[in-house]
Amino acid sequence: MKPEQIYSELKNVAERLGIAVEEHNFRATGVTTRGGSCIVRGKPVILIDKHRPLQRKIRILASSLAEFPHEEIYAVPAIRELIQKYAEE
Repeated sequence: MKPEQIYSELKNVAERLGIAVEEHNFRATGVTTRGGSCIVRGKPVILIDKHRPLQRKIRILASSLAEFPHEEIYAVPAIRELIQKYAEE
């Protein structure tokens, strides 16, 4: 799979889990963060710096999804393996 497809599939998994994925310009605010999951107004959100390279965004999203119960959600086997890989780290 191409990186763009992987990122899109990961976002689809997040959506099916009811998790919002938001990309923000953290540089403009002066906040230094790698991104990740958090709770905003009682709902799970995964925040990602929009200036990060695509591979880094994939890593942040996959590792964040590994924190949630994703086993019941259908995902392409390659995506499931990627999430599992980051869950073990």
